[in-house]
Amino acid sequence: MELFGSSGIRGVANETVTPEFCLRVGMAVGTVVGGERVAVGRDTRATGEMFANAVVSGLQSVGCDVDRLGVLPTPAVQLYAEDEVVPAVMITASHNPAEYNGIKLVGEDGIELPVEELERVETALDEDGFARARWDGTGDARTVDGYRESYIEEVVDAVDRGRIAGADLTVALDPGHGAGALTSPAIFRELGCSVVTVNAQPDSRFPGRDPEPVPENLAGLGRLVRAADADVGIAHDGDADRAIFFDEHGEYVEGDATFAVLAAGVLDSDATTVSAVTASQRLVDVADKAGATLERTPVGSTQIISRVRDLESEGQSVPVAGEGNGGVLFPAYRLARDGAYTAARFLELIAERPASEVVADVGGYHNVRTTVGYGSDAEREALLAAVARHAEANSGDLDTTDGYRLDFGDAWVLARESGTEPVVRIYAEAREADRAHELADDLETALDAALADA
Repeated sequence: MELFGSSGIRGVANETVTPEFCLRVGMAVGTVVGGERVAVGRDTRATGEMFANAVVSGLQSVGCDVDRLGVLPTPAVQLYAEDEVVPAVMITASHNPAEYNGIKLVGEDGIELPVEELERVETALDEDGFARARWDGTGDARTVDGYRESYIEEVVDAVDRGRIAGADLTVALDPGHGAGALTSPAIFRELGCSVVTVNAQPDSRFPGRDPEPVPENLAGLGRLVRAADADVGIAHDGDADRAIFFDEHGEYVEGDATFAVLAAGVLDSDATTVSAVTASQRLVDVADKAGATLERTPVGSTQIISRVRDLESEGQSVPVAGEGNGGVLFPAYRLARDGAYTAARFLELIAERPASEVVADVGGYHNVRTTVGYGSDAEREALLAAVARHAEANSGDLDTTDGYRLDFGDAWVLARESGTEPVVRIYAEAREADRAHELADDLETALDAALADA
């Protein structure tokens, strides 16, 4: 998939992603999967309403009626699609900076469209294969109000409210000015928690921090945890389908550790878990201890969801899946990433033990993440060639599911091209911090040299 990549369409707004393009996406979606009605939602980005208007126009032009949902987290839009049995278009760039925007497509089952459906949409775009309606057959649009409350109720009812409320937890929350600012504070209060916030006002320019919930953007949340003597810190990305945590000391918790402890609570010997090729050794350890199976896919929620669908159609149990970036799925709840629900499940875990003790169960690893950017096709090709050469020149078990991952037994390193940004991402993990940095630095040095020669 050239357009939809690993997690939907992304690009700089009004440059890569334009109203004209969004209009055509609306026409393609309406032609391929639209039916009589399609829902359209968006996050808080400055260009969100403009792009939503374009998508709505494209849908109407091929005869679809449109339910305009306004600003909602992506998982709330997915819940609406499932409840109303209509496909949906979500205007969001998720964790990307404020100048970006993008599009995610959701089926009438509330799940992101599978790869084969996305490819059909791309074909319609490529071939201009739109089923334009007659003037008297174009669609109508209506505004849907009040669905935030339905989503809040859904999340609260899906977890053990009594257990969470009985722990008298204080939650420090940073929704990063995104769509979660409109729902997550209410969710955690409904669960009986005291809630203190930072960056909790919806703001299209994300003035407090960038939307990506990574340590360098979350210093304010760590300070808030300490100042409020909170039991946990919770951060979302722009569309609130991810959750990242701080422990009670205001220390950042690796997303890989969160995923592993959540998985440990639901995996058994009859289960399979699905993650990306970036899967931490923590998850490998948890799966091995439970006697469960771990399957790796290319990076991205679309790939993971498609594999979970395949496994479930074969009768296999997949109680948890996801990635170490805070995007976790519990298929029995919904085959979708939901930051608020993930956070509520983590609150269940810390109701009896502090967060630092919970994540210590899967401790002992150090992670390094970095990127090398490129500005042209020639630089991109040079970087990818350098990655291949580096992999071939080193020992270790090679996995080419997505990029090049070398596993050395005590550590691993991976380089892969991003599906959403013009960068090559480098990941490394080891028991010793120096070892993880050495693996990442050696690979980054090789890529920097290739870039200089490009």
